[in-house]
Amino acid sequence: MEHSVVDVGDVRLAYRTWGDAYGAPVVLLHALGSSSASWEEAGQALGEEWRVYAIDLRGHGESDWPDEYSVELMRDDVLGFLDELELDRVGVVGHGMGGVVARLLAQDNSDRVERLVLEETPPPFPGVTRASTVRPDEPLDYDWPVAAAITGQLADPDPDWAEALGEIVAPTMIITGGPDSSLPQDRMPDMAALIPDCRLITIPAGHFVHEERPRPFAHEVTEFMTS
Repeated sequence: MEHSVVDVGDVRLAYRTWGDAYGAPVVLLHALGSSSASWEEAGQALGEEWRVYAIDLRGHGESDWPDEYSVELMRDDVLGFLDELELDRVGVVGHGMGGVVARLLAQDNSDRVERLVLEETPPPFPGVTRASTVRPDEPLDYDWPVAAAITGQLADPDPDWAEALGEIVAPTMIITGGPDSSLPQDRMPDMAALIPDCRLITIPAGHFVHEERPRPFAHEVTEFMTS
């Protein structure tokens, strides 16, 4: 595993890599309040097959904390990252908020996303998630204002997001964490039904599937990416 940084517009993004430098590229996008560190075991497992890039999204981890946050800005950062690293078409795996960023990328830049994996990603329907208000007491590995900005967007999603699910041309797999997840599961099949080429699987591990069960997660992603 290697640590690197790249400047994308006005934002410096930190990222980790695993695997053969000449392998087919897969980009991992973490959840709100997390970082590329969350992918350590899953990234290593995926690196046996792919060239893996895990990004610290803006306001998180070792990337810049520019105090301006939205999932659209994060999508633009990821697109800039692909351009800077000269990655033409990639597989994209997103967890939670990172899945929303990945979904927007696939909707708006279909030529760049080969395959899409959404792990425990909030569906773009009102009332699925709640906005965050209470700051935790412990020191944070992310910029606190990012939490209010992003949870506000997820709690009251842009109406265009649900419509645009039908514009995703990349084959897509949704991974849910089953009944132990903190994310409501009942609308996941609705999201899957709106994406033209989508399969839905459950790995019963709660919300943090790739952390709780990194090997089964990596196996499912690899099977899907090569199918």
